[in-house]
Amino acid sequence: MTGRAWVEPVTLEGTYVRLEPLSMDHLSGLTNVGLDAEIWRWMPMFVQSPQDMRTLIEEALAEADAGTMVPFATIERATGKPVGSTRYLSIVPPHRRLEIGWTWLAPAWQRSAVNTEAKLLMLQHSFDKLGALRVEFKTDALNEQSRTALLKIGTTEEGIFRRHMVMPGGRRRDSAYYSIIEEEWPRVRQHLEARLTRLSRAAERAAESPAELPDLEAPPVEG
Repeated sequence: MTGRAWVEPVTLEGTYVRLEPLSMDHLSGLTNVGLDAEIWRWMPMFVQSPQDMRTLIEEALAEADAGTMVPFATIERATGKPVGSTRYLSIVPPHRRLEIGWTWLAPAWQRSAVNTEAKLLMLQHSFDKLGALRVEFKTDALNEQSRTALLKIGTTEEGIFRRHMVMPGGRRRDSAYYSIIEEEWPRVRQHLEARLTRLSRAAERAAESPAELPDLEAPPVEG
């Protein structure tokens, strides 16, 4: 079985976010929100121009055509605007494992319910629909904020892949790996659902009184 046969393009929709198959139709919207240098600080590709964003999407679509990745555009349901992107990758059907990665969100949405619900939707699809045994995440070992955030969503840290990537500036990156396995999924799902409820209530309070918005941690950056 190929990766494409097991993990097919699909639209995943929640209350706050819709994950839909990435296409060139998303180029303009993603360019509008995705050129902030801080988004790409820890990613293996640096996007700083509309052409860079075009290249990023074209490469993701080539991987999709090859059956090695399933890329999504992250859409805020309230506005219909693209606010980021994420992917399934490292898809290994015989062992029923895959990775969630290449995840980025524009800064204005990083402390919202969008990221938590997107993670919940992708994990639900992985474990409940696809029957995954394991879902992986990785991040730059130097990105302490992302590593902390991955632990807070319920992953288990597994170790460091040393000299795992060469970053755009030439730095030799070590990658920290995390996972959730099927036995842990019910606990993680409960945790993410509770977190989503807290974020939703916080957003409602903030709409009434912006001063009450809590200082929520930034989401993990996987890539």
